[in-house]
Amino acid sequence: MKDLWSDDDCGFDDALGCCAYGSRLLGGDRSLVLHGGGNTSVKADWTDITGPTVDALYVKGSGWDLASIEVPGFTPLPLDRLHDLLGLDALSDADMMDELSAARLRADAPQPSVETLLHAYLPFRAIQHSHADVILGLTNVADAEDTLAEVYGDDVVVVPYVMPGFDLAKAVQDCWADQAHEGTVGMVLRHHGLFTFGDTTRAAYARHVDLISRAESFLDRVVPHEPAGPCEAAEAVLTELADLRRSMSVAAGRPMVLSRHHDDAIGRFVARPDLADLTGRGPLTPDHVIRTKRTPMVGRDVDGYVAAYGAYFARNEGRTDDDLTMLDPAPRVVLDPDLGLLTAGATPKDADIAADIYRQTIPVLERLEDGRGGYVALDEGHLFDCEYWDLEQAKLRRVGAPKELAGHIAVVTGAASGIGRACAAELLDRGAAVVGLDLSGSVVETFSGPAWLGVPTDVSDHDAQAAALRAGVERFGGLDLVVVGAGIFPGSAPIADLDLDTWRLTMAVNVDAVAALFRDVAPLLFRSPVGGRVAVIASRNATAPGKGAAAYSTSKAALTQLARVAALEWAEHGVRVNVVHPDNVFDTALWTDELIAERSAAYGMTPDEYKRRNLLGMGVGAAHVASVVAELCSDRFAATTGVQVSIDGGSERTI
Repeated sequence: MKDLWSDDDCGFDDALGCCAYGSRLLGGDRSLVLHGGGNTSVKADWTDITGPTVDALYVKGSGWDLASIEVPGFTPLPLDRLHDLLGLDALSDADMMDELSAARLRADAPQPSVETLLHAYLPFRAIQHSHADVILGLTNVADAEDTLAEVYGDDVVVVPYVMPGFDLAKAVQDCWADQAHEGTVGMVLRHHGLFTFGDTTRAAYARHVDLISRAESFLDRVVPHEPAGPCEAAEAVLTELADLRRSMSVAAGRPMVLSRHHDDAIGRFVARPDLADLTGRGPLTPDHVIRTKRTPMVGRDVDGYVAAYGAYFARNEGRTDDDLTMLDPAPRVVLDPDLGLLTAGATPKDADIAADIYRQTIPVLERLEDGRGGYVALDEGHLFDCEYWDLEQAKLRRVGAPKELAGHIAVVTGAASGIGRACAAELLDRGAAVVGLDLSGSVVETFSGPAWLGVPTDVSDHDAQAAALRAGVERFGGLDLVVVGAGIFPGSAPIADLDLDTWRLTMAVNVDAVAALFRDVAPLLFRSPVGGRVAVIASRNATAPGKGAAAYSTSKAALTQLARVAALEWAEHGVRVNVVHPDNVFDTALWTDELIAERSAAYGMTPDEYKRRNLLGMGVGAAHVASVVAELCSDRFAATTGVQVSIDGGSERTI
């Protein structure tokens, strides 16, 4: 492990600022900490508003990620009170968290870590804790005690697995009394991770670097891990991905995102003849179980996985006197010899977290199984306790109710600007994952975050459009919503002066591209777990054409007719197809200030009057169109297909 500490980069003289900096160093290393794991603390003075100084523990607060934590992410608590709690013989996790919450010295501080009492007990000012892969590599083997002694001698205290909380703090007290001495520099919690400590965070971090490096050197010497060789990924059949996603969504009771991952390391791993046995033993650490389930699904037998999960629940629900409700039994990690690694979640972020965890898991499993006599996971009962632990479930509940389109997957064409962009923004805001297509390369960065995939695409190039669709399905697993927003408006010209190349280009973009898109998305929409929904952005010109717009008006009329036929044909598959007809949506690239000035002058109006020349006297924006499109794609219009909705503020020509 490389020592990344820099006093210049730290820039803090105070203990808490240095703790935050050192925490970010740990959190920035994915082999040490993933997605909210690990915790750190420092003991420092707290000055009460009335004057007295209190010796306090500043511990990482729940909800903060070590990779980005700042000083406000640490919760101050009085050490005297924490030591009082440590003196109790027993304390439930719920009562412990209530007491810790009440003891906070800052009212707006986050809830403190569940391992707060452990931090309070350790007799050092600064503490760092990670779930380092190499430490798990030393402890997830049959001879873990001998291995740890070979690597560290008696430099570390070794603690058997105990679930985090009050019981772990008490177990550490007992182990510390038996094993600690003046030369103790760290503590290894089996199946859990590493603690290091010192008078300063700099010292605690240096010890982390030392102990991790010693573990790395040992494993490299005793169990060298060969890099993966070339492994060509099979091209996924998109309908097979969509079928798998639908089955998993049915099992979960809600639409799920399913992301595909494949590289040389994954390809080698999923080809192992012992794949089911090795991966069926359990995760590297119980902390992963709420993100990945206890085991991945090997292959595509969702019904078999669901039945096995139900049996696992039945075997273990008696471990507590509480009435438990079984969590959804759908897998979160899938390992398939052809498809590679697939990860599922209620959102793309959830699926990505599962992928990050399992990518880190693969090399550890390979190394231990092939070179240390076999990988050994924590027993099933302890994993169940963690999966159904109230405090872990509370983390998930704090996320809140899902958004209405959570788990839904949309394709939006013309998504980089104008109405298409507004539609993509609205769908993202309602929780959907969105694949945005646009001729402009800016579509890649039109939005950010795991729910967005922007693909530069010329929709008139049918192969390019199909490739973009493939990228979207491999990223998110299927398709539920389609919004047709891409289109062009050629310059006005009377039919007598019609340019046939312009005519053909207009038809190619406004009609032919949509026909090709409909052909390609149909089998995916038929497999949607929520029923496919399509919204077509046509135009007022489709029903009320204007002079000089023959190509545009005709293309939009043809597009409308195409959508009507799709509504007729796809209804038996549960797919809804509806059309919206915007008019004079002025906050799009089509309407420049110069064009608005020109047109308003022709009507003898000011630009503002021209923008409001409709029955309602209102300005119509792209957001108005987007809100109607999103509603048509929602469950509130479950009984509606084949309709055409004008969004123009009211027009005598269309009414």
